[in-house]
Amino acid sequence: MSKSEKNKEKAIKQENKKEESKETSNEQIENITELGTTNIATQDDKIQILSIIGQIEGHMMLSPQTKTTKYEHVIPQLIAMERDEKVKGILIVLNTVGGDVEAGLAISEMIRSVSKPTVSLVVGGGHSIGIPLATAAKYSFISPSATMIIHPIRMNGLIIGVPQTFEYFNKMQERITDFIIRTSRIDKETVQRLMLQTDELLNDMGTILIGKQAVDNGLIDEVGGISEALSKLNEMIDNA
Repeated sequence: MSKSEKNKEKAIKQENKKEESKETSNEQIENITELGTTNIATQDDKIQILSIIGQIEGHMMLSPQTKTTKYEHVIPQLIAMERDEKVKGILIVLNTVGGDVEAGLAISEMIRSVSKPTVSLVVGGGHSIGIPLATAAKYSFISPSATMIIHPIRMNGLIIGVPQTFEYFNKMQERITDFIIRTSRIDKETVQRLMLQTDELLNDMGTILIGKQAVDNGLIDEVGGISEALSKLNEMIDNA
């Protein structure tokens, strides 16, 4: 092969590398824009990060000004992580105000059914349907200043004033309560007491738990941050 041919081949390889790097960069930018994460089970790392932020969006789209976590994004991510043999553990990071009950419970059940070690970390807040999302992991952490608000379910819009409406609300509440009890150390009486408290929230009923209070009530396993959560996850991976 002549020198000119070698130089031409080298130039082609360099150009291909640039194109691959550009494609990877564009894919990462698109992932950040659409899903809020750069890694969506492609996957080179043994630990994958699943962020649940803002409001849980269900079947109805929320306004563009609202930060949301879309269940149609999260569910495929979880399936990809479960199927990928390179993935050994999942860290779920939560800062959510709650949102759609059906979508939140669907994601919670998906997280709970993952066979690989899962650890959740509540930073900022894990309110309303964010509580079962936090307890769904096999082990849970909350940062010292993070809060969790536990309250009865609500519904916006037209409500028909018939006994069936009350029964529907009651069954929905039972689904949430049963999941929390099944996935944490709290008992049903404590959940109901915290949920129906009337002297903590303005114009509402419920209880706000800050950091260690969530641990003391049995909702969360431990107070900690990123280093503690990753350390626990690595420990669970080693023992798996």
